Amino acid sequence: MKKYNAIDLFAGAGGLSEGFLQTGKFNFLAHIEWEAPMVNTLRNNLIKRWGYSQEKANESVIQFDIQKTEELINGNWSEETRNIYEKYNSPIIAKKGLNGLIGKKKVDVIIGGPPCQAYSIAGRAQDPNSMKTDYRNYLFESFVKIVDYYKPKAFVFENVPGILSACPGDELVIKRIYKAFSDIGYDIRTPEIMKKSIYSSADYQVPQDRHRVIIFGVKKDSKIPLEDFYKNFDNQKSDETYKTVRDAIGNMPKFKPVDKPYKIGNRNVSHELIGNINIPFHEARYHNKRDIEVFRKWLSENMNNLPNEEKLKFYKKVSGKNSNHNKYRSLEWDKPSPTIVSHLYKDGLMFIHPDIEQLRSITVKEAAILQTFPDDFEFVGSTAYCFKMIGNAVPVLFAKSIALAVIDTLEKSK
Repeated sequence: MKKYNAIDLFAGAGGLSEGFLQTGKFNFLAHIEWEAPMVNTLRNNLIKRWGYSQEKANESVIQFDIQKTEELINGNWSEETRNIYEKYNSPIIAKKGLNGLIGKKKVDVIIGGPPCQAYSIAGRAQDPNSMKTDYRNYLFESFVKIVDYYKPKAFVFENVPGILSACPGDELVIKRIYKAFSDIGYDIRTPEIMKKSIYSSADYQVPQDRHRVIIFGVKKDSKIPLEDFYKNFDNQKSDETYKTVRDAIGNMPKFKPVDKPYKIGNRNVSHELIGNINIPFHEARYHNKRDIEVFRKWLSENMNNLPNEEKLKFYKKVSGKNSNHNKYRSLEWDKPSPTIVSHLYKDGLMFIHPDIEQLRSITVKEAAILQTFPDDFEFVGSTAYCFKMIGNAVPVLFAKSIALAVIDTLEKSK
């Protein structure tokens, strides 16, 4: 069976790669990621779930700063780069870079999504400079350079809707992106119609209303109709009712708050599992007495539905601090979850579990389920890093639908 050779940039823990792999139609030549827990998680799952050897996983999952694009592609690392990255990667990467790994293979598709924090509307609202000076505004340039070098048939660039209004350097970043791809010979939708490229993962049987911009690109001289991808992606939308929080995590083992918190080693414990069903990564995080009482009041009075000013007054009352942004939110049983975010690693107060008997935030496992990671997918790293990598990931079922739309588009263009 013909498979398309692919590269995943800004791969994270591998949510986007996982969706593409599940179609059975993609052969990944490389995954690029610079944070160690994400690299270790991706390598681990390629070995345990996709049959990679340790050597192949270590070789194809590259821990590297993508901003050093020339060294990534060609190897021949500087002494500074070797000192940082050599111990994490296969020797072939340090010597010959991606070219040593890919050899004469043709790259058909490049996928990825640069970190979205600089484009996030929430992130810009909380930054004094509206994230205009954040280096992540320009990471798309590395994506463009790699597309330009390997000249794939197509690429998929995924990001938050805020990318359409982000304006570093007083020019819309989406206009910069459009021009950058046009200059290297690729078509994407114009900035004027890019709003049509915003999709919700809830339409693709993901129990989460996560909105993302999907930028699909093709060579200008190819016979691949750009708009066919979007038609095919629209056709992937499910006709079934939305999957809800109850559908996803309603049957997970429950916890109860303890009368008196205690320690197990260095870990503080505020909740205990009810029953003897232990599930990996399903462990309640510690919450102090104040948080538990906040959860009780929030859920008992259904405070999600209060006007925002009332929520801010409530936060002031319980914390003694002023805030322009609501700090609490609970999931709702009969709706999809709101966007699972990497901020979850800090406290979880915006992801209060809907069961008033449990009085806690969601677990790593529940976050992974809401992101549609397979049940046997393992995360490697601290609890905080697990939340971070899950929040940064593309929901796997959403990624699979993107992949199927790419396949349909490429196949029909032959």
